[in-house]
Amino acid sequence: MPGLATASADSGPDRFTETQASAEFGELRSAQRSFAFPLTLAFIAWYLLYVLLSNYAGGFMGTKLAGNVNVAFVLGLAQFVTTFLIAWWYSKHAAERLDPRAEALRGRLEAGE
Repeated sequence: MPGLATASADSGPDRFTETQASAEFGELRSAQRSFAFPLTLAFIAWYLLYVLLSNYAGGFMGTKLAGNVNVAFVLGLAQFVTTFLIAWWYSKHAAERLDPRAEALRGRLEAGE
């Protein structure tokens, strides 16, 4: 098409492919996955435990702890607390370990290195 610049050997899609294939990008991806996947699996297991207890252990979940507060209510609130803790922990992990690496990769990619 007229007016479109052709990509040189050191720019365009090839740069992105090379960056994706680099060891540094692989380490970044590995650092993200080694944190996120186990935490995700643990949270899903915790959530499923709550659901299974709610369905099959009604007596246990109905156990009163204080006044009208029962085990089901406390575990349900713990689901919210867990969600926020995981989000905070991941944010901290990303800021300390992932973002600096990603920023360095992006800087080199934008500079054409």
